[in-house]
Amino acid sequence: MGRLVPAVTRALDVLELFLEGDGTLSAPEITRKLQLPRTTVHELVSTLTARTYLVPVPQQPGRYRLGVRTYQLGSRYAEQLDLAAEGQRVARSVAETCDETVHVALLEGADVIYIAKVDSTHAVRMVSAAGRRLPAHCTSVGKMLLASLPEDELTARIPDGAELTAMTENSITDPATLRRHLAAVRERGIAVEQRESNADVSCVAAPVRDSAGRVVAALSISVPMVRWSEERRTELEELTVKGAGELSEALGHRGRR
Repeated sequence: MGRLVPAVTRALDVLELFLEGDGTLSAPEITRKLQLPRTTVHELVSTLTARTYLVPVPQQPGRYRLGVRTYQLGSRYAEQLDLAAEGQRVARSVAETCDETVHVALLEGADVIYIAKVDSTHAVRMVSAAGRRLPAHCTSVGKMLLASLPEDELTARIPDGAELTAMTENSITDPATLRRHLAAVRERGIAVEQRESNADVSCVAAPVRDSAGRVVAALSISVPMVRWSEERRTELEELTVKGAGELSEALGHRGRR
């Protein structure tokens, strides 16, 4: 990660304060909450107001609320939430076919975040939740997403000398070993994780592409080891590719699955 810019960090701190309470604040309140100099807060508020990230509250002199620019950014973000909605729909369809737990995940930094999940109906099943974050190198979805990155971006996220977290004794902890593993994932177009994030679970994952062909997510099927076999793995790999292809089509991708 590059060096953080203090002025930008402070401006974002100011904006995030408006997520609390009734959504309005005065400059003295911001000064007190952030423990910043009054002149700094005045400059930040003036700049954010000039750019319409903040606007004065009518009939309440000296108070501010979030402005139209934050709404525009939020609207653009909301447009991207179709991936979560479509991911949930496709995950449900895949789960109904195999009766195993299905996830859709995004890459953020060196982690994955699950944005959709449908549970198996079996008593023995993987326990997880949408919104959960895990180290990418320990998961099939994470390996699939890491394998899709250009080499320079992969190195930026996982430097050669990085100390990789071990979630189980089977987790890959050496960046060089991980890179060799990702090369195989890239070649096959399928990622497999065997008891690397959970000692009792194995997973398979396939890439989800957008209209431009970019890998934007991954879809996985997770199976407790009591139901895992090489035959079952082959079946689930085929189903995972099919599900990821369906989700890709929903996002506008028209390439081969």
